[in-house]
Amino acid sequence: MGFAPGSLIVHRNARHDRLGWVRPARVVSDDERGLLVWVAPGTLVASEIATDGRGMRAMPFAEWITLSYDVQQHPWAGNGVLKFHPVGEDHSVWWFRSADGAFHNWYVNLEERAVRWDDGDLAGVDVVDQDLDIVIAPDRSWRWKDEDEFTERLAFPDHYWVRDETAVRAEGRRVVKRIEAGEFPFDGTWTDFQPDPSWVTPTALPAGWDRPVVAR
Repeated sequence: MGFAPGSLIVHRNARHDRLGWVRPARVVSDDERGLLVWVAPGTLVASEIATDGRGMRAMPFAEWITLSYDVQQHPWAGNGVLKFHPVGEDHSVWWFRSADGAFHNWYVNLEERAVRWDDGDLAGVDVVDQDLDIVIAPDRSWRWKDEDEFTERLAFPDHYWVRDETAVRAEGRRVVKRIEAGEFPFDGTWTDFQPDPSWVTPTALPAGWDRPVVAR
């Protein structure tokens, strides 16, 4: 299932059978290396929050799992982000930008590999975000991110969507070796990316954005 360059898909994060977040994204390329998409600044996205208005990161996980949730729509905050899903790997790589559009840093989002779907009128990818991340500076120095949240949530296996802590950490260490060696995609590829000026920023979520999560 290939996605045509320039087409609009939805990039979604699943928490069991719930949607954690949804982000319309423009396909930059889709080839033997993987899927590359662009989320433009100002894109209307959706995020899961508790019915009292707080997000998951605003409270202990022990409290979060006792609450009810809504998915609320809001504009994407930030300067736009390029996301790459390498074929057959359990992570994605993001290119963050400064306000002037210049490359700022890489970010490795550890996640279960993307599952594609296509309903005809709308297509997308579903991932399971595993919370532990890696932040990489332009000089390829790196650090772990959100390790405290990852550890906290692992203590609630009946509620947490991460099934194998060892596998997540092993994937992270494998990517770190690639970072330190300056291998693709940490070799400067796409750091000069500029979106096609003809692409229209999505200011509404497309019909079907909240379809059921793809079963794994």
